[in-house]
Amino acid sequence: MRGRVRAVAPAPRPPWAREERDFISSCTRCDACIDACPTAILVRADGGFPAVDFSRGECTFCGDCVTHCAPRALLRPAEGDAPWSLKASIGQACLAAAGVECRVCGENCPVGAIRFRPRIGGVALPQLEAEACTGCGACFAPCPTRAIVVQAPVECDVPTESEQ
Repeated sequence: MRGRVRAVAPAPRPPWAREERDFISSCTRCDACIDACPTAILVRADGGFPAVDFSRGECTFCGDCVTHCAPRALLRPAEGDAPWSLKASIGQACLAAAGVECRVCGENCPVGAIRFRPRIGGVALPQLEAEACTGCGACFAPCPTRAIVVQAPVECDVPTESEQ
């Protein structure tokens, strides 16, 4: 048998987490960040490591998880540093794409990254401005069809000619 083993993407870590390898080696799984999270979106995931569960709500980037992280697996950000690379994307299950009026994602986006563009003869469609999206997850839980995904940008895994 030939082929490559595909790596499974790690669960989304709390904001300002170190790179995955450094995070795993630093985190003691003490649950201090989970206990400190005021929105209760941090949960124990595989291996007991903390992860974000956007079905429970959104991240407000308050920094309480970082403040309570004694092993420094989460690091205090420098001014202007993004908390993570997570971004929302809207999939084909979107009700508006099916012709049903729904604007719940845009109504819940605290930074206005999701706007609705009117169109003649149909309902307004959502447009996500990726640069404005903080990846907070506020749009995820209220979406009735789970058409929204919040994840790190996916890199293309296209084999080179020598791998084919």
